[in-house]
This record gives sequence, C-alpha cells and structure tokens, in this order.
Amino acid sequence: MELLLKQNIEHLGRLGDVVKVKSGYARNYLLPRGLAVMVTKSNVAEIERARAEALAEEQQRIASMRELAQKVGEASVTIESRANAEGHLFGSVGAPQIAAALREKGIVVDDKQVRLETHLKEIGVYDVVVHLHATVEATVKVWVVQQKPAS
Repeated sequence: MELLLKQNIEHLGRLGDVVKVKSGYARNYLLPRGLAVMVTKSNVAEIERARAEALAEEQQRIASMRELAQKVGEASVTIESRANAEGHLFGSVGAPQIAAALREKGIVVDDKQVRLETHLKEIGVYDVVVHLHATVEATVKVWVVQQKPAS
C-alpha cells in the first residue's frame, strides 16, 4: 500500500515522502495516528505546502543558530577551580560548568550542546566545541584558572 507521510518517521521516511508499506501497518498504525494519508492529488498538494512551511521554518532556525554560533565563537569564558601546585584540578570542569558560564554571559546553550571528549582536569586554555544544530557548530575558548584562596 502506498502512503504519503505527514511527518518524519524514523526508519521509514521524511515528511512528504511516498512510501510503500504493508496494509496492516498502514491500517493499524500510520493512518489512525495521522502519520500518513492516502496518495491523492489534494493530499500531495497539502503535504507539499506543509513541507515548504517546514523547510522555511528550518532555514529560519539554522539562521538563528548561525547568529548564536557567531556569538559563541567570539566569546571566551573563565572558570575558576581549585588546583594543586602542579596545575591539576581537584575534581574537573565539565559541560554543565561551561554551559553555565556561557549562560552568565547571555549566550543560551544547553549542557548537552557542549561537546567535551573528556572533562578538563588541568589549568589551561581549551577550545571547546558547542554543537548547536546538525550543520552548525562553534568553538569557544575556555580558560580554566586557579581559584583565588578565600581571605
């Protein structure tokens, strides 16, 4: 049975794709949940309109993510942490601390968007990748410095 998808379905297809599925899958899952419709001229026209709207919306999101990437690329954050005389940190600096430092500067990023191979465990300057979108990434300079002793 051929159906026209109304939204992206993992392992099947994307919005607007015409897919061939077994009739039981169509009758019992796709059609009742409104995930797909029968292939007709009016349905194809409606789905193409929805696809164009979704594409425009996605382009707008990518443009806003590129602006955010520009801000992230220009920013640098300083994180203070306790360390020994050789520069090894007591603990480590991870993605949540870096994301929080960016948020303090007014750059809204989620902890999951900060990509670290390993936690930062020494004093130094690091280039950290911030993954904003599938096609948009930025690099932020992170300065890990010795915390000043409390007076």
